[in-house]
Amino acid sequence: MPDNAPHSSAPAPAPALPSPASTGISGLDNVLFGGLPPKHLYLVEGSPGTGKTTLALQFLLCGRDKGERGLYITLSETSEELAQVAQSHGWNLNGVEVYDLVSDEGLSEDAEQTILHPSEFELGETTRDVMQLVTRLKPHRVAFDSLSELRMLAQSPLRYRRQILALKRFFSQQGCTVLMLDDKSAGEGDQQLHSIAHGVIHLNQNTHDYGPDKRSLRVVKLRGVQFRSGDHDFSLERGGLVVFPRLAAGEHGRTFNPTPLSTGSAAFDAMLGGGLTPGSNLLFAGPAGVGKSTTAVSCAVAAMARGEKVAYYLFDEGQHTLRQRAQALGLPIESELASGQFLLRSFDPAEVSPGQFAQSVRDAVERDGVRMVVIDSLNSYMQAMPGGQFLLLQMHELLAYLNQQGIVTLVILSLHGTVSDIRSDIDLSYLSDAMVYYRYFEAGGSVLKAITVIKSRTLQHESTIREFRLGAAGVEIGEPLTDFQGILAGAAHYGGRQALLGDADNVTPGG
Repeated sequence: MPDNAPHSSAPAPAPALPSPASTGISGLDNVLFGGLPPKHLYLVEGSPGTGKTTLALQFLLCGRDKGERGLYITLSETSEELAQVAQSHGWNLNGVEVYDLVSDEGLSEDAEQTILHPSEFELGETTRDVMQLVTRLKPHRVAFDSLSELRMLAQSPLRYRRQILALKRFFSQQGCTVLMLDDKSAGEGDQQLHSIAHGVIHLNQNTHDYGPDKRSLRVVKLRGVQFRSGDHDFSLERGGLVVFPRLAAGEHGRTFNPTPLSTGSAAFDAMLGGGLTPGSNLLFAGPAGVGKSTTAVSCAVAAMARGEKVAYYLFDEGQHTLRQRAQALGLPIESELASGQFLLRSFDPAEVSPGQFAQSVRDAVERDGVRMVVIDSLNSYMQAMPGGQFLLLQMHELLAYLNQQGIVTLVILSLHGTVSDIRSDIDLSYLSDAMVYYRYFEAGGSVLKAITVIKSRTLQHESTIREFRLGAAGVEIGEPLTDFQGILAGAAHYGGRQALLGDADNVTPGG
């Protein structure tokens, strides 16, 4: 090739990004897509009691377990208080340096309006003291608790911002990954730290008139990398923060066989147009005591007979009541409970958050291999939590996730009333792929039950109304009620001589 010929050169490969620093909280790492980019300063903000200190300790302990040096600088809590927090979670702080800027001298009368040692009274001196400490210890991870004291010492927003910028530049030069905690004492309008920090994690605590406080976190910003936006529920338990990432159904698709599966009743299969379709949800709606839960248990028993695992989530009644009723109706679940094939979970709706419930369902599907999910009932779950509009959106996301996983989902919805005026406070019909409707009606001096399939998006269902009852053989479904009018309106009129399911019980031998 001649010397003057143009030379082609490949573009230089982009430098590889450093591995993210795990926070020690698996759910938060999921939200952050692995963790925090190292060697940057991050703001963790929230009102007192939201869990900032616990999060910071988990971050430092995770680094310690990876062989990284950790430093906790505290201006608001003593080292003894931090040790007590760690002990309450079953942790020890061995290997994590705790530097306490609070002193007995600082609490004396000579200190007047400051809690800091006289030599650290000025903001500049406090900042220099922190820098000298970091230079000497050379930590990989630093937690600074909290910025409220620095803000008070600064006396002016300009001086405060300059000192934070100086600390940020210094920590960056030292290669530290830093969490700065702020209790938002300056109010919601203080955005100075947001513009300085590389990322911002906001912790929130919702208080209600009844029940425990519910907590959530939001990643407000994270420069240069992706993260899961929106609110993510978390709980503060012994052992630290447990974060439940917001469910995004579109991330969880899989292939599955859509062939309908039997409910265990040939008549019910016929009404549904062939049975239960994998990747769809079926809503059982009707008044209390009509047999919705028992129908769901019957479908679960049929699924377990095929070798499938079932998860049943109870929000209304206790496990003992459900097990007694199943035994009385000849529906076997005890051995399946013992073997783990039938996962029966009770939730107090006042205690559980939507994210925690969704995570429990995900664990059952992805970890335990569950192929059928029953939610009994939606009323208690939704009415015990604030923000019904968002709960509907979260339930829509959960049902979409289950559908994409090929799960058969049965959802129970109780309607108010018994015979005539029946209504619901929750309209989930648009969320359901199929809907089964139950009604009471009167005939021959007895209160009987009827069942019909209102809609099905996946199969060609029957439009008939059939008699329904629970007996020693479990769920029984009769022939179409062709001689009755007005059953769904709650004013049934008998116009013929059609035999009913109970007629055979009244025939005497030899009669």
